Amino acid sequence: MTDEQTFPAELDNSNPGEPIPFCNGQGLKRLIRAGLAWLERHKEAINALNVYPVPDGDTGTNMLLTMQSAYREIHDSPEEEVGVIAQKVAHGALMGARGNSGVILSQIFRGFARGLEGLVSFDTVQFASALREASATAYQGVIKPVEGTILTVAREVAEASVNAAASSRDLRYVLEQIVQEARESVMRTPSLLPVLAEAGVVDAGGQGLLIILEGMLRYAKGERLDIDTELEAAVHLHPMHAEGEEGYGYDIQFIIHGEGLNVEEIRQTIASMGDCALVVGDSRTVKVHVHSPEPGTPINYGASLGSLSRVIVENMQEQYQDFILSKAQKPQAAEEPIGAVSTVAVAPGPGLAQVFESLGAGIVVSGGQTMNPSTEDLLKAIEQVHGDQVIVLPNNKNIILAAEQAAGLSAKSVRIVPTITIPQGISALLALNYQADLEANVRTMTEAAQAIETIEVTRAVRSVTIDGIRVQEGQIIGLVNGKLTTQGQSPNRVIGEALDAVLTPDHEIITIYYGEDVTADEAQALAEELEERYPDLEVEVVDGGQPHYSYILSAE
Repeated sequence: MTDEQTFPAELDNSNPGEPIPFCNGQGLKRLIRAGLAWLERHKEAINALNVYPVPDGDTGTNMLLTMQSAYREIHDSPEEEVGVIAQKVAHGALMGARGNSGVILSQIFRGFARGLEGLVSFDTVQFASALREASATAYQGVIKPVEGTILTVAREVAEASVNAAASSRDLRYVLEQIVQEARESVMRTPSLLPVLAEAGVVDAGGQGLLIILEGMLRYAKGERLDIDTELEAAVHLHPMHAEGEEGYGYDIQFIIHGEGLNVEEIRQTIASMGDCALVVGDSRTVKVHVHSPEPGTPINYGASLGSLSRVIVENMQEQYQDFILSKAQKPQAAEEPIGAVSTVAVAPGPGLAQVFESLGAGIVVSGGQTMNPSTEDLLKAIEQVHGDQVIVLPNNKNIILAAEQAAGLSAKSVRIVPTITIPQGISALLALNYQADLEANVRTMTEAAQAIETIEVTRAVRSVTIDGIRVQEGQIIGLVNGKLTTQGQSPNRVIGEALDAVLTPDHEIITIYYGEDVTADEAQALAEELEERYPDLEVEVVDGGQPHYSYILSAE
């Protein structure tokens, strides 16, 4: 069986209606490449699907970086066996996995590869079996699986593939069916996860998986795929499409208020007007998101159905931030540790990195909001740090899964203290006892981290009502231990309200870590205000240099 008999060699397939009974290694390679290309095109739309209005909407970026790493493993491979190509993809995805979405995606590829192990090619039945294994592996990789997420989409896609394979031996048909199921599954996620419905979005990870599968289907049908040429050069990919770029157009969002609104009809109409169409709501309120070169068309359509609110039109080309092409700061090793246990910490700013280094962290990995380190980044730090017993402090909830993956790949004894904020990480590191063993330190450091109250201050990136608090885009918002608590027009007011909510007579110290957009004088003025407001508390000021968050405070 030749390569041309499994999948068309080029995107402009001259026989798109001809059945495809098998897929070998090179066919799978091109499917992965197509999924990557389509994901790159829609990355920013996926990033925008953030529940909280904080500047950490990076699901699309994390999934793209994970896919990029997966494809790098196979881009120059001539391997014909599909099982071998699948294993390479799984390895690349695992090593490049970033954030929770990237880690779960890597687990999907891991299970898919397990289902294809030893095969030269796969047919529809074997494809469906591999997708079922992919879903099962992804669920097993998450301690507390949550429905209404990428896990749900993967499972329902697998179920649809089994039904499709039972009625057809055409892989193109099966792809069509699973993409349709993925699209419907994504639209159902708000009904399964209330926080999505409250925020008016679908699950970002599920949408990312849909986009990957949709890219594969477009390739199989000979439809056009666009890829960013700068990204292509940066990751050393082979050219996929030589035609000109169309640009990113406009990101249009609005809410329709009316009576008797037909959500499905609106969804179909909006989908015909552009890409990345997302329509959710009910008969009285419908939220619309779409990418289109003509912003007036969807807006006029929405206005014809009812009154509009929260109308947002953004030029995506101007806003495009090429995070993909930037390189994270390489971790630097510290001095030989005092005891048997070494530490790896993640920090988002130079000032915070210095804090961790001064407290004895063996290696500080650059990362945080919107810049999650990969599994490979963390594994390299673990291997580079001195000693065979290592504790990792992720300091961000979206880095914990990648840290766990890295720990599992190392021959060292590695434990994760699940810190989700910078103050928690600092408190945990202060509790490290160089005379105690690994397990005792994990217990002590975890307890210390949980005893800290964290306040994070940033600007809302979109308007939303979440946790009962209505926020307008651009407002200052305050999060207490990761939960949206307050909003206002000034950082000082927001910080005061947040502190009033958490402080008790037992608290003694407030530490202010100010970000890259705050001057030392502004931070000092805040400290003086807090000293006057809370005369019994000691207030410390530290230059954190973190992006996105003007202030991070700890109360202990």
